[in-house]
Amino acid sequence: MTHSYASRRYDIDWLRNLAFFILIFYHIGMYYVLDWGWHIKSEHTFRWLQEVMILTNTWRMSLLFFISAMALSLIEKRYSIKRLMALRTNRLFVPLIFGMFVIVAPQVYVEARSQNLIEEGFGAFWLAYINPNTELLKEHQSIIGLLTWNHLWFLPYLWIYSLIVLAFRPLLAKIISARFFQNIPFPVAFISIVAGLLLIYLTLRLDYPTTHDLTNDWYNHAKSFFIFVFGYIFAQQIGWWNKVVSKRRGFLCLAILGYGFIVADRNGAFTWLAEQYQSSLLVRGIYGTIFIVNLWAWIFSLVGYAGQYLNRPANVITYANGAVLPWYMFHQTLIVVIAWYIKPYMLPTLFDFLIILLGTTLGCVIGYELVKRTVITRWLFGLKQNKTEKYRE
Repeated sequence: MTHSYASRRYDIDWLRNLAFFILIFYHIGMYYVLDWGWHIKSEHTFRWLQEVMILTNTWRMSLLFFISAMALSLIEKRYSIKRLMALRTNRLFVPLIFGMFVIVAPQVYVEARSQNLIEEGFGAFWLAYINPNTELLKEHQSIIGLLTWNHLWFLPYLWIYSLIVLAFRPLLAKIISARFFQNIPFPVAFISIVAGLLLIYLTLRLDYPTTHDLTNDWYNHAKSFFIFVFGYIFAQQIGWWNKVVSKRRGFLCLAILGYGFIVADRNGAFTWLAEQYQSSLLVRGIYGTIFIVNLWAWIFSLVGYAGQYLNRPANVITYANGAVLPWYMFHQTLIVVIAWYIKPYMLPTLFDFLIILLGTTLGCVIGYELVKRTVITRWLFGLKQNKTEKYRE
C-alpha cells in the first residue's frame, strides 16, 4: 500500500460536498413527489418525480457513509484515538444536540400547523417541544417527547460508527496491514461486499424496516455500518482505489442498468417476479443482489470519476469544506419553512420550486456566513475553531 497520508484527497472533498448538495434537491423533491409522505406537501404532486428521485434514493446515504469513513481513515494516523474521538464528538454530537433543540423545531411546528394539530404561535410550541413531559401532541411523541432529529439522523449514526471503528483501530490496522489482506484482488473484495450486504438484506430487511430512530433500526444499522467499515478499509487499499478509478466506466454502465431495472420493476415490468418476493427466498435474493450491485456500482463509479477528474484543489471546495455541515443542518428547515409560507399563494409549480431553491440556497449561505464568525456558533455547528486545526471529517 503506497498511499501517502500527508496528501489531501480533494476528490473525497468534492464527493462529500456534492453528495450533500444533492440532498437539497432531494428534499425539495419530497415536497412535490406523489405518495411519499413528508413534513409538508405541495398541492401539486407528481408521480414521475418518484422515478427521478429513486435514481439517488438507493445509494446517496450509503455514499455519504462510505466517503465519511474514507475521510476518517485518511486522517487517523495524525491523531491519537482519544483525540480523534473528541474531535468527532465536537464535529457530530454537539451539532446534533443543538440542531435537535433549535434547528429542527420549526420543521415539527410547520408539520403540526399544516395538519391543524396546534394553534399558531411558535414560542409556546417550542417550550412544549423541548419539554420531555409535555402533553402536546402525545400521539406524535417518542420516549423523549416531541424532540426529534428528523434529517439530522445521519449525525448520530456517523458519530457512533466512528467511535466504534476508532475503538477497534489497532485491530483493524493489523488486519489491513497484513500481507494476505493487501494481496486480496479487487474482484474478490467486490464479491465479498456484495455477499455481505446480501446476507444483511435477506436476514434483516423485512423484519426491520428503516426508521432512523437509532434503537430499532437494525437493517439500516447493519447496512450502513458495513459500508462504513469497508469505506475505512478501502481508503487504505490504494490498489483497490486505483482499480475503481480505472474501471469507472464499467461501474457507471452497471449502475445505469441497475437503475433501469429498478424503474422497470416499479412500473410493473416484472410483476410475475415481484409477486413472489414475500414468499420466495430465491426471488428476494435476486432482487437483493440487483439492488446491492446497483448500490456499489453507483458508489464506485462516482469515486472513480472523482478520482480521475476532481483530485485537485479549488477555492470553491475550500469554502464548501467549511460550509457543508452548517448547510446540511439548515437546508431542510429552510425548505419546510419557505414552502409553508408560499404555499397559500398557489404559485405556478416552476416559480414555487425556484423560490424554494433560491431561498434555501441563500439561507444556507447567509447562515454559514453568520455561524463562522463567533467561537460559540462555530462550536455549535461543528466547525474547527482556528485555521491551524487541520482536522476534517
